[in-house]
Amino acid sequence: MRIALMPVLVAVLSVLASASVAPSLTLRNTRFVQHESRLRRASSREEEFKDVARSSQSRCSLTTPPEPLATPDPLLDTVDPDAHITVSFIIGIDGHTHSPLILESAGSAPDRAVLRMVRAWRYRPATCNGVPTDFEGKIQFSRK
Repeated sequence: MRIALMPVLVAVLSVLASASVAPSLTLRNTRFVQHESRLRRASSREEEFKDVARSSQSRCSLTTPPEPLATPDPLLDTVDPDAHITVSFIIGIDGHTHSPLILESAGSAPDRAVLRMVRAWRYRPATCNGVPTDFEGKIQFSRK
């Protein structure tokens, strides 16, 4: 008798479980879609690069700026659409970003997202007379 009831019990439990989980998944999916649509608004950025100061003896006759290889935009989930974040950083001879510093803030959560993304960026390093050299970068992110 126990063995005959087991398949029926399993079927009833699976129907009850799917009925109670489905509405919460739909609600979660709706919230996710709404959140994702807010984040899809493209952020804009302005880039500025300049050579790191050196002694007067080492002058470059031919300088090439760094070339971005992987610089995805961070997801700015700020409440204020007019907010912007300005970051300064060094592009090392290894092509990695070093010492990112927030110059203009939009709040701690967006600042952390921007710093995390900037630290992951990769560049082809700048060169001075054909030799890789450090370069300073400054970028402003905004939702406009």
